[in-house]
Amino acid sequence: MPCRILRVPAELDATGLLAWLGGRKDPGNDISTTVRAILAAVRKDGDKALRAYTRKFDAPDLPARFRVPVKDIKAALSRVPKDDVGILREAIARVRDFHARQVEQSWWTTSPDGTVLGQMVRPVDRVGLYVPGGQGGETPLISSLIMNAVPAQVAGVEDIAVISPPRKDSTLNPYILATAALLGITEIHRAGSAWGIAALAYGTASIRPCDVIAGPGNIYVATAKAILVGEVGIDMIAGPSEISILADDSANPEFIAADMLSQAEHDPLAAALCITPSPALAEKVRACLARQLDKLPRRDLAARALKDWGGVLVVENMDEAIALVNRIAPEHLELAVDEPFALLGKIRNAGAIFLGHHCPEPVGDYFAGPNHVLPTLGTARFSSALSVQSFCKKSSIIAASPDYLRQHGDKIARLARLEGLEAHARSVEVRQGLHLK
Repeated sequence: MPCRILRVPAELDATGLLAWLGGRKDPGNDISTTVRAILAAVRKDGDKALRAYTRKFDAPDLPARFRVPVKDIKAALSRVPKDDVGILREAIARVRDFHARQVEQSWWTTSPDGTVLGQMVRPVDRVGLYVPGGQGGETPLISSLIMNAVPAQVAGVEDIAVISPPRKDSTLNPYILATAALLGITEIHRAGSAWGIAALAYGTASIRPCDVIAGPGNIYVATAKAILVGEVGIDMIAGPSEISILADDSANPEFIAADMLSQAEHDPLAAALCITPSPALAEKVRACLARQLDKLPRRDLAARALKDWGGVLVVENMDEAIALVNRIAPEHLELAVDEPFALLGKIRNAGAIFLGHHCPEPVGDYFAGPNHVLPTLGTARFSSALSVQSFCKKSSIIAASPDYLRQHGDKIARLARLEGLEAHARSVEVRQGLHLK
């Protein structure tokens, strides 16, 4: 039996469901002490520590230079099949087109008294992107490079550095280099894990520090980013991947099973749920899962995720299903129903929403255009997908005039004194000719 069928609320209520899924937040492998030690070592010893960690865990014969020569980046395009290069070009173009629509403009307002107020939107100066190498460097997360680099570029960031753990022979997968070449990125360093994140945050002799660090990674990478919040900006503190599929009797159980498995194969902590008012569909989905699971290369990993964090939840009606989805606030939500647009307005909390029977989650992961870096573990209640704004900062603009202070200075001074801040009040009043003696 690949996953359980539960009746809600008979066997599990919403509170119990959230408590169950919340177990993925703390899988019992707290490594913050180890990561803090790594961060401290790189901060103190720079390249020396970075090289020692990289040679110990990734590439024993790593050369002196971390940076990949620009000629090697460009040459990688010839090492990747032309058809694949074409697919990468199209994916990049689609992601760029979507994110171009997110750009915010600076704005100004003026008043008759001469006051100018506004907001100035600027990109951060330098961004560091982490790209996992995958299994031994052979399954590189090229889509993550695209999804992180494009919004930074659209935001106007001119200085982008990429780091990725090298393979045992000290090289990076040519697909990472080729994708970087298509993106116009020329700074790539061979470094991974928490030590690579430390280099991006603190800087070393070889790698200059960054203002924002983005990109997925293992528990060491995620923990390092979480610890560094406040010293640098980060994309988000991401948890294990997850999908919830809202389905009615019109849904194809084979499609649903395939989509659940597309998340389950990510990680043993990945959550894959189908929520439906149809008991008959629930049984069909479970049968399809068992059949499809046997055909997957990552069968054991997906089976563990389904066993621990997967389930088909049977509810009384679609209203209850929607209420449950809004409580879960899933990273990915599929509306596998007859009229998905009729339900869309009722969805309040989800990272990305996929509509209809022919829009599986991988469409968004790779090609459609919206960003696949999404809030997990219920944080879609208050946070959003990675976007152009993730790489921008906003400065408030205030220009006051003598007329403005004549009209409002006494009010400002009064508010300051209510807070016991006399100097604040006087800084206004001195411009009105008070306190000059």
